[in-house]
Amino acid sequence: MKHAARAAAGHTARISLARTVLALSLAACALWLSPVHAESKPGSKSEARGEAKAGSFQFGVVGHSFKTGADETVLKRAIAGATQGNPAFVVATGVKAGSEPCSDKLYASRYALLDASSAPMVVSLAGSDWSACLNSAGRSNAIDRLNRLRELFYRDSETLGARRLPVTRLSSSAKFRSYAENAHWQVGKVLFATINLPANNNHYRAEAGRNSEYEDRLVANRAWLHRLFNLAVRQQMEGLVLFSDGDVGLEAEPGFSLMARFESKRDGFAEPRKQIKTLASKFKGKVLLVDTQIVEAAAKEPSIHWQNNVGHLNLAADWTEVRVAPASATLFAIKGPAETAP
Repeated sequence: MKHAARAAAGHTARISLARTVLALSLAACALWLSPVHAESKPGSKSEARGEAKAGSFQFGVVGHSFKTGADETVLKRAIAGATQGNPAFVVATGVKAGSEPCSDKLYASRYALLDASSAPMVVSLAGSDWSACLNSAGRSNAIDRLNRLRELFYRDSETLGARRLPVTRLSSSAKFRSYAENAHWQVGKVLFATINLPANNNHYRAEAGRNSEYEDRLVANRAWLHRLFNLAVRQQMEGLVLFSDGDVGLEAEPGFSLMARFESKRDGFAEPRKQIKTLASKFKGKVLLVDTQIVEAAAKEPSIHWQNNVGHLNLAADWTEVRVAPASATLFAIKGPAETAP
């Protein structure tokens, strides 16, 4: 009887100890998951993974710094300026000037330069990178060069830079395996994304039978825009920012200043423009379109022009910084020059 009593007491003690250990473990987990631990310190690994603090932050945009060709000094200066304020990330539109060679050597050199950024660096392709490239016979080599850029700059699901952010690529979908340049990422309650819309009329070719690349990319971009807006709506995002080389032309729509931008009889941006306008009208947050299409009439200082919940930023400068303030009416603001009120 005594032996049985001692066994029962030992069993009870073991159960009590197990319950105590379990309670302590749960308490530790709760403490770790509390807001104190979930909040990232500047420069920490969690911040590098995109777990930004709630509240205001800023990001940098590097525009076409290749107007003068092979001089990389302008690009280096632009990257230095865009990263000086410790931004959450920087987006660079384009890797070369149209007058520069479309060589693997040049691509590799620009990759190394952009990858050396102290901030997470997102590369958004420009038409000058690939669409006008020619082979030794003087024929278009655009598709080959576009594929080479995809292989080099979009190898994995991260940005470039000393600190990196995880990104989700359109190429993760089996149907659009080629389109790795289209990527999205999130900071706070704002969704950011790149979309391949080259400035030269979206690479629409007037010659018959020359638009297979344009038509295929049109389908991929259509699916991409649907995915982005659906994600923004589902996760109740406060804003959606789209980076592209070309201006889709929302300013030519009613309510904006009219401007003749397309020499071709067909407007290569007509479909994405219509789709963005339709999807934005169903989104409760702000939509900001950022492009670096060179427009002679563009202001020297960047500014955001609004119509309803859609803003447009045409970046004519080498670089700029955009602040994101959830408490503000427009959500986005340019550092320095005042933006045009909605």
